[in-house]
Amino acid sequence: MKICVLPGDGIGPEIIAEAVRVLQALAIGCEMEEGLLGGCAVDATGDPYPPATQALAQQADAVLLGAVGGPQWDNLPRAQRPERGLLGIRQQLGLFANLRPAILYPELANASSLKAEVVAGLDILIVRELTGDIYFGQPRGIEMRVVDGRQERFAFNTMHYSESEIRRIVRVAFEAARKRNRKLCSVDKMNVLETTQLWRDVANETAVEYPDVDLSHMLVDNAAMQLVRNPSQFDVLVTGNLFGDILSDEAAMLTGSIGMLPSASLDANNKGLYEPCHGSAPDIAGRGLANPLATILSAAMMLRYTFAQESAALRIENAVRKVLQQGYRTADIYEPGMQKVGTRAMGDAVLAAL
Repeated sequence: MKICVLPGDGIGPEIIAEAVRVLQALAIGCEMEEGLLGGCAVDATGDPYPPATQALAQQADAVLLGAVGGPQWDNLPRAQRPERGLLGIRQQLGLFANLRPAILYPELANASSLKAEVVAGLDILIVRELTGDIYFGQPRGIEMRVVDGRQERFAFNTMHYSESEIRRIVRVAFEAARKRNRKLCSVDKMNVLETTQLWRDVANETAVEYPDVDLSHMLVDNAAMQLVRNPSQFDVLVTGNLFGDILSDEAAMLTGSIGMLPSASLDANNKGLYEPCHGSAPDIAGRGLANPLATILSAAMMLRYTFAQESAALRIENAVRKVLQQGYRTADIYEPGMQKVGTRAMGDAVLAAL
């Protein structure tokens, strides 16, 4: 099992170190090699996704990523920004399916921004298309144009999807729903955008292949509201790149902390990039305060989806549950009466639970 490890920027190296320790403790024969991605790669090579990392990622069976970005790179040309490295690896590896579970652990019910009774038992999965939509659409740019008789800056991006792109991500969502509660909600904005009218049409056509799954549709603005009003009505949601980016971060906060949420980005053969949903948190980088649990849980997703090591994945997830039951909390999920710990100590607790 060859794993390309990309610690990245900010808190990335700290949280990745704990996930690597957990994988090593399982003793399941992982072969890990580190590379550079993001701001650290820009500093070292001038490229957020340098050729050496590209080769490493392509040769690996899976990629484990920390986080990228930080204010020190905000003024770079767009092509050199750390985030372009993340978009580049997703596109090069064909990682079109982003799976983001949002699970509320009972021990963290009080950490949610919503009332405990609203989020009780929350367990939803957002399936986000990752290599199309407005983020990759051409043409795009900023240029001077004449608007109302005078020259001014004009910015434009292009949203587009092909039928085949939509169908393959919708199928991933149907398959996921089939393994859960057989409920799938497709999120679009078909009343305004032709792109998402096609999305809805293709979702309905694909539903014929899955008569055992209940398909519903919801406009994205309503979906954003419903996630806060009554999130437990959802089981699996599927949507495009832009809407999925926003909704998955919204859903993350329902669980108490984005520091708890893993993610998987898969290609057609389940080769994947695994990363926590949170960012590089430069304000706490290097201070040992970051929550490593999302990264550790991302490693569990890697074992499940890419390597079919279900028992090992469950061992990690059960260890995380045990640690929470024991009262260990990093700062982002701390509440009075619990045992406040740092990044390394939380990793130690997970290893002890294993």
